[in-house]
Amino acid sequence: MRTIRAIGVAALLMCPTLSQAQVQAQAPITLDALQFMTGKWVGEGTSEMGRGSGYFTFESDLGGKVWIRRNHSEYPQPNGKPPAVHEDVMIVYTDGGLVRAFYTDTENHTIPYRITISDDKKSVTFLSDLQTGQPRYRLTYVRLEPGRMTVVLETAAPDHPDEFRKTVEGRVRRV
Repeated sequence: MRTIRAIGVAALLMCPTLSQAQVQAQAPITLDALQFMTGKWVGEGTSEMGRGSGYFTFESDLGGKVWIRRNHSEYPQPNGKPPAVHEDVMIVYTDGGLVRAFYTDTENHTIPYRITISDDKKSVTFLSDLQTGQPRYRLTYVRLEPGRMTVVLETAAPDHPDEFRKTVEGRVRRV
C-alpha cells in the first residue's frame, strides 16, 4: 500500500502546475459561442491544389443540441478537366463540458476534434485528437468585420503532431 501511495505522490509531484491562462483555456464553452458562424458562407482561397472556391453552411440542429457544418469546395484542373471537388460534414456537440466535433468527408477522412474559442471570442479552433500513425489537423475560423471570416486548415505529420503547416487558407463572407 505504501508503494502505491508513494507512486501516486511521485506522479502528482511530476505533473506540471497549470498556469491561470491554461486553466482558462480549458474552461468549458457552450455551443452558443459558435453563434457568429451561423449561416451560409461563400469564399475563395488557396490550397496545395491551387486556388479554389466553395461554400459552407453552419446551422444549429436537434433543438440546439448540435451544430452541423456542410462544406463544398472546388479546385480547377488543367487541360479542361472537371474541377476537383471536396465535400464534408461536421457535427459539433457538447460532451462532458467540452465542445467536440466529428468530421467526415468524400476523401474517407474521419476526424474527431476538440474545440476551443479565444478569450476575445473572435476565433474558434478545431484541434484533432492525437491518433497513432495519423496526421493531425487544426482548423481555425477568425471573425473579421461582421459577416466575414478567415479560415485556415493546418496539418501536422504523424511523427511531428505539433508542427503544423498551412494547407488551406481562405476568406469567406456570409450570404
